[in-house]
Amino acid sequence: MERIERIHALHRILTAARYPVTVQRLQEDLECSRATVYRDLAYLRDYLMAPVVGNGEAGFRYDTSEGDRFELPGLWLSSEELHALLAAQQLLMRSGGGVLSNALAPLQQRIEKLLDEHAGGRRLPVERVRVIPHRTRRQDETAFRAVATAVLDRKRLTFEYRARSTDERTRRSVSPQRLTHYRENWYLDAWDHERDALRSFSVDRISAAKIGEDVARDVADDELDQHLASSYGIFSGAPKGWATILFSAKAARWVADEHWHSQQQGRFLPDGRYELKVPYSAGRELLMDVMHYGNDAEIVEPVVLREQAKTMLELALSNYGR
Repeated sequence: MERIERIHALHRILTAARYPVTVQRLQEDLECSRATVYRDLAYLRDYLMAPVVGNGEAGFRYDTSEGDRFELPGLWLSSEELHALLAAQQLLMRSGGGVLSNALAPLQQRIEKLLDEHAGGRRLPVERVRVIPHRTRRQDETAFRAVATAVLDRKRLTFEYRARSTDERTRRSVSPQRLTHYRENWYLDAWDHERDALRSFSVDRISAAKIGEDVARDVADDELDQHLASSYGIFSGAPKGWATILFSAKAARWVADEHWHSQQQGRFLPDGRYELKVPYSAGRELLMDVMHYGNDAEIVEPVVLREQAKTMLELALSNYGR
């Protein structure tokens, strides 16, 4: 048990004790030496200002007039909890394309300080927690903060939006609903007041964002889920249909453990191949996922999606000549 964990445990013991607790019992409960018990008691009393009273012969307890009011200051976590928190913080910083780095820097410093105290001055190899972003997009930190603030403060938001598909630039006024992290990138789910409908915006295409004074219109969670999460991907509404995809026995070992859609249906075939059925709306997005598996994947149904896949493969092949 490390020092801060012992201090936390010692605090719990003294808080619950109705009578003085002997040093022998503290040694057993804290799994440490007699000298360590005295050092921890001194730290609790002198540094943390805990109302510790007593002596080595009669035992120790909290002063009954103050013990009920005393609480340990600051953030108290176990080493395992701190390590997990640091790993999660690294993931959040790096998966966000760097937009959260400045905002999270003070938190990281506090976590590292607490870890140093746990480790007793021993340097922890934080660099051994690695997060390697994949195909993330560059984000405007100012725009990202404005979007996140509007979502959490429930305020309307205006911004310029440059659609990636058409390169058209428009001015939008929206009521933010959700900030969604999807496939290594951030999206704003919002009610678009000009179009009077729900829309999703890629945050990396947002600029000149301004938070308004008007309260955002709230859309029910059920409606948001139905419109934005019921189909394959987050880019459109209700599913257009179901796709059936066959994967080779080699690819099956990976696909069987993958989450493609909340309503997906999968099964192993007798020959070792894997059949996956998913509802979809954005056909192009589904095709790109299937193409990722190359000749280890085959779209069986619907026919129109199968033909689209065939056309894409023929066009790709034409890039390499004959």
